[in-house]
Amino acid sequence: MKKNKQGCDLQTCMLCRLCLPAWRPAIGTHHQHFSLKKGELLFREGDEVKGIYFVYSGSFKVHKHWGKEKELIVRFAQQGDIVGHRGMGHEMIYPVSATALEPATVCYIDLPFFQTSLQVNHDFLYELMLFYAKELQESEMKMRNLAHMSVKGRIAYALLLLHRKFGTNGDGALHLQLSRQDLAAYAGTTYETVIRVMSELMQEGTITLRGKEITVKHMEKLQQLVQEDEL
Repeated sequence: MKKNKQGCDLQTCMLCRLCLPAWRPAIGTHHQHFSLKKGELLFREGDEVKGIYFVYSGSFKVHKHWGKEKELIVRFAQQGDIVGHRGMGHEMIYPVSATALEPATVCYIDLPFFQTSLQVNHDFLYELMLFYAKELQESEMKMRNLAHMSVKGRIAYALLLLHRKFGTNGDGALHLQLSRQDLAAYAGTTYETVIRVMSELMQEGTITLRGKEITVKHMEKLQQLVQEDEL
């Protein structure tokens, strides 16, 4: 991770968008700007929490160990999102890792200033509370899916979430080039199973594949696969 002297525009991240206008100069004084390469760790599971990160550009996967050699992707973060907040609590240890999926930049706010920002900026505190509640709901849904949903249903659900989170590019493909291994880690399955199921979805005309690009051709078919497992 390399320190970036360019700085941010004080408008992109969640804190800057929701803080009081008079608080932005204080953010400009206290924040630091870092650049990361694709595949570089932002923080590691088990590290001590010393601050909070906001994604200024690029995207990240937030993941944790699942068994001895497996990982489970908990969520993805893109421009404007907060990262590292899961470490705030009694022990102040990151329970997850965050890795850049592409060249990315982040704004870093040290913990004391972040906590002061929460006390001063009530709109930001309220939105952060709603964000935590949404994350909890999604985590509970993910655990339910891992326990009760078929593998094909989980992969369909993962593709729907990625479509909702990142949208599509000019060619209609998901605006995130994700490896099959990362898709497997997000859906809670194996690389080999993802290859098989994606091949089935392609033969059925539900998706098309070109390298790492995934294009959803029939959204309703993915939704039907999820609904069938929920019955």
